[in-house]
Amino acid sequence: MSGDTRNITVTINGKTYKEEVEVRFTLADFMRQQLGLTGTHLGCEHGVCGACTILFDGLSARSCLMLAVQADGHEILTVEGIAPSADELHPLQEAFRDNHGLQCGFCTPGMLTTLIEFLRDNPDPTEQEVRIGISGNLCRCTGYQGIVAAALDAAKRLRDAK
Repeated sequence: MSGDTRNITVTINGKTYKEEVEVRFTLADFMRQQLGLTGTHLGCEHGVCGACTILFDGLSARSCLMLAVQADGHEILTVEGIAPSADELHPLQEAFRDNHGLQCGFCTPGMLTTLIEFLRDNPDPTEQEVRIGISGNLCRCTGYQGIVAAALDAAKRLRDAK
């Protein structure tokens, strides 16, 4: 490490990491470069596109706008931690697959983490509520219809599983 560093302890996807990190590193860069968790994507690096969205202590956050040192002592969920196991998809991931909710896949990690929180807080949303819920995430490929259909389908799957 070449610059000023700090030791941090952070739990990501249920695994605790104790790492030395440069204080200038964003949380996104730390996860991608230092931990090899490349599922979180970087788009605009201004917090506008939503590609870097993670769940930070259960709430959506833009990892490109946070410093890694700010995550010390916190719990993070990234797209890599959504599926219940290596052999099973989360119902939201299944719904994205079944409803053509992705094309290039660049926005998908941020969409999924955003929708995990959204569906947790709103288990029976309307189409309009889903559109508002994902309005902070940009997608250039899908026209959003498949994403909205996937979110509504996932909501039903999650309700039916209870």
